[in-house]
Amino acid sequence: MTFLRDLLLKADEYHAELPAFPEGGVDLDTPLHSIIDQTLLRADTLPVQIEQLCDEARRYQYAAVSINPIFLTIVTSLLAGSGVKVGSVVGFPLGGNTTQTKVFEARSALEQGAVELDMVIPIGLLKSGQYQAVLEDIQAVTETAHQCGAIVKVIIETCMLKRREKIIACLLCQAAGAEFVKTSTGFGAAGATVEDIDLMRRVVGPISKMGVKAAGGIRSLADARALRLAGANRLGTSVGGKIMRELMAETR
Repeated sequence: MTFLRDLLLKADEYHAELPAFPEGGVDLDTPLHSIIDQTLLRADTLPVQIEQLCDEARRYQYAAVSINPIFLTIVTSLLAGSGVKVGSVVGFPLGGNTTQTKVFEARSALEQGAVELDMVIPIGLLKSGQYQAVLEDIQAVTETAHQCGAIVKVIIETCMLKRREKIIACLLCQAAGAEFVKTSTGFGAAGATVEDIDLMRRVVGPISKMGVKAAGGIRSLADARALRLAGANRLGTSVGGKIMRELMAETR
C-alpha cells in the first residue's frame, strides 16, 4: 500500500504540474515504416484480408502486425523470416475479462507465435479507484509475456479517462513492467490525440524508459507525423499502406 500511496502522490504532483517534456522523448531517426503496427481487428475480417495484410507488412517492413488471435497461426506462417513481428490482443476491446482469462489468452497467443501483446486494462476498476487490482491485472499479463521473451503494450482507452486517471494509468503500466502504454483500442468514442501523447510521454519519460503507442484515428501521414513529434514511438493504424504511399509520393 505504501507503493500505491507514493504512486498516487506522484500522480497528484504530475496532475498539478506535468514534468517537462523529456530529452529523448522523440525519435525522428528511426524510419517511419519501422514504427507502424499495421492493424486489422474488425469482427468481419476475412482470411484473404489477413493474407493481404501480411503481404503489405512484408513489402513495407512494418514493426508488427496486430490481429485477432484466431488468425495467429496463419500470420505466424506468412510472416516467418520477414522481420515483421507478430502481435495480438488480450482482453480486447473492453478490458472486462478476468485476469485469469487474460493470462490464458496471453499464453495461447504466445504459444501460437505472438511476440507482442496489446492488452486492455479493466477501465471501470481504474475509474473506481481500484488501482491495486489494475496493477495486478497488468502485472499478470506482463509476467506471462516476459517468460516467453514477448513485450506488452497496455491500452488505457484515453477517451474514457479524465486527465488524472490517464496519469495514474500510465504510472501503473510503468510500475507493472509493460514496455508500452497505448492510447486506444480504436473501438472507443475517440482515438489518439496529440495532447494525450504529449501527456503520456511526459509522465513515462524518455523512449529509452518506456514506449508510447498512438492508436485510433491515424488516417494520414500528417497524423502520423504530429503524433510522433508529440512523443509516440509506435503507431497503430489500419491504413499503413496509405501513409507509406503518401510518404513515398513526397520523395518523387
